[in-house]
Amino acid sequence: MSVDTVSLTGWGRTAPTTAVRFRPRTHEEAAAAVRGRGPRGVIARGLGRSPGDAAQNAGGSVLDLTGLARIGGVDAAGAVRCDAGVSLERLLRVLLPLGWLPPVVPGTGRVTVGGAIASDLPGLDHRRSGSFARHVSALELLTADGEVRTVLPGTALFDATAGGLGLTGVILGATLRLRRVPTALMSVSTERAEDLDDLLARFTAGGDRLPYASAWIDLMARGRAAGRGILTRGEHATPDMHPAHAGRTLLAPLSGGARGRFRLPGCPPVPGGLFGPAPAALYNEVRYRGAPRARTGELRPVGTFFHAADAYPDANLLYGRGGLVRYRFTVGYGQEETLHRVVRRIAGRRDPAVRAVLQRFGAADPGGLSFAAPGWSLALDLPAALPGLARFLDDVDEEVAAAGGRVCLAKDSRMRPEAAAAMYPGLAGFQELRARLDPTEAFRSDLSRRLGL
Repeated sequence: MSVDTVSLTGWGRTAPTTAVRFRPRTHEEAAAAVRGRGPRGVIARGLGRSPGDAAQNAGGSVLDLTGLARIGGVDAAGAVRCDAGVSLERLLRVLLPLGWLPPVVPGTGRVTVGGAIASDLPGLDHRRSGSFARHVSALELLTADGEVRTVLPGTALFDATAGGLGLTGVILGATLRLRRVPTALMSVSTERAEDLDDLLARFTAGGDRLPYASAWIDLMARGRAAGRGILTRGEHATPDMHPAHAGRTLLAPLSGGARGRFRLPGCPPVPGGLFGPAPAALYNEVRYRGAPRARTGELRPVGTFFHAADAYPDANLLYGRGGLVRYRFTVGYGQEETLHRVVRRIAGRRDPAVRAVLQRFGAADPGGLSFAAPGWSLALDLPAALPGLARFLDDVDEEVAAAGGRVCLAKDSRMRPEAAAAMYPGLAGFQELRARLDPTEAFRSDLSRRLGL
């Protein structure tokens, strides 16, 4: 097991802190690192894709689990056991040629299985499938005493670990229930919406006939065009939808992977960010006008459909030296006016928002700190150095909380502890269980200290 001292940030590159990093190759090495932790505790870390500080531990230890990356065989029931350090991108590449797909596929493949469980990530079909941990039939959890437990769904420890941000222990591996897919292609529908009301109506008009759905919103459009966007929906293509000349690729490895990615080799962060308000508005205008008014039946590789953003792995460098803030919140159905107000407020500030994604969520998941709940979810990225951004987002926090909504903890880098307590009614129960299981607070992170988790 290698050990070094490093400065770490999340993908948003804000608030770097220094920790001792352990890189175990076996469960025994991981247990030794937990037992030998210092007074500042330890937290697990995967690929560092969380934009905030959930996988940082200032002055303490960080357990880098990317060396635990074994994938077992798929059994007859469609289940696979894999290590926590396996990325969803790699899992997809291994499973898709066999006709299987991970149970929930989020918007990036550059997240580990352990991170997907600890964040209880939702995918594009949450209304049908729920979040990631709902499809875990067992997980192996390294607890504060250095022992490895098998934890099953329906138990208090499982529910606290799902979405628990690594604070109940170190997830070492999991058994996942997979889904069968007929081909390695998606049949995709795209349509433009003129404003936010039009976009919400289009989301709901088709029901869940096409299970995967998300929309890009132009958060720089104002007036009658405020909230206009591009809605993309998809379903797994069947062989009869497939072009005859591509018959050999029915279950071929997905396209849109490492080859063809646009990288910025050795590129430092752009000092002031790539986009100011005027260039960002122009980019959004071109993107909106360049989308089809309506198109159905377009065939795309699975990887291109789900992980289009991974084609630009260095995009976080384009937000300036201060990094980026990812703000993701959800409000319930019936609270659309809150969503309207937030969209109008962001547009009114003229902040350079080029990434903004709207989704619909279904039934809440059992995890005490799981993010997804029935309603609308909006995620956006903004340069962290924007004047007045912290105060503005504090105000939005209050508006979201007043509407019964919540901000995603796994993405957060700046929320106040009182806001988190107001948004997550299960927080007190999570804290009580954690105090019983881990009275010495072996598992800590910069996020847990900042929010009092």
